[in-house]
Amino acid sequence: MPIRKIQFVPAEFYHIFNRGNGKQNIFYHDKDRYRFLQAIYLSNNVNTFLGIEELERGKSGYALADIKNILETNMIPHDPLVRICADCLMPNHYHFLIQEIKEGGISKFMQRLGTSYAKYFVTKHKRPGSLFQGRFKATHIENDDQLKYLLAYVNAINPAQLVEPNLKERGIKNLKKALDQVNNYKWSTHFEFMGKRESILIDKGLLGENYPNAKIYYAFIKDVLQGKENKMWTTIEKLALE
Repeated sequence: MPIRKIQFVPAEFYHIFNRGNGKQNIFYHDKDRYRFLQAIYLSNNVNTFLGIEELERGKSGYALADIKNILETNMIPHDPLVRICADCLMPNHYHFLIQEIKEGGISKFMQRLGTSYAKYFVTKHKRPGSLFQGRFKATHIENDDQLKYLLAYVNAINPAQLVEPNLKERGIKNLKKALDQVNNYKWSTHFEFMGKRESILIDKGLLGENYPNAKIYYAFIKDVLQGKENKMWTTIEKLALE
C-alpha cells in the first residue's frame, strides 16, 4: 500500500472524505446511518474498541446514549482519538471536519470506523466486494477561511446539492427550497450549530467559538447559499476532495 502523502499532526484540522466504491450508495436507509454513527462513537476511544457486534449479541437497536451508558457502567472512560467538529452523511459518501487529538488518532479512528461499518454493510446487504472507493481522502486545513468555508460546505452545500445539483456552477435557483433542505436534513451537523440538537459525537471546538450562537451561524450559511461569499469556492477548491 502506498504511503499517504499527508502527515497528520495533533491539534491540526483536516477534511476527511470517502465515497462508495463505484460511487454506489453506502447508506440504504436510516438504520444504516444510525449504525454508522454508533461506529463513530465506539471507534473514537483510546481505551478500548468495543465492537457493536458484541453489544448486539444481547440487544439490538442501541441508541448512542445506551452505548455511552454501557461504557460508563463498565468503567471504560471515553478518551477520544480525534475531535469531530462537523460531519455530513450523504447517500454515497461522507465528510468529517476533524482535529487530531492524539498522535496517530485520525489513522486509528478511520481504520476502526471503516472496518466496522464495511463489515456490517456487506453482511447486512449481502453486497460483495469493497464498500469504499479505496482509502479515505484527507486534506490539511491551513487557515481560518478554509475552516469556515469547509464548515459551510459540509453542513449546507452538501445537503443543498440534493435539490440543487448544479449550485456550484449555476448558483442557487430556489433559495427557499435549498434552505428548507438544509434545515431539515438531519444527517449533517447543521442541527448542532443551530442549537437544535446536542450530540455526544460532536465537539465543535474552535468552530463553536467562531459561531457562538445560531443567529451568527445561520446568517453565514445564508450568505454562502446566496453566493455572497465570493471567495468560498476558490478557497476550498483543493480541499473539497470530490
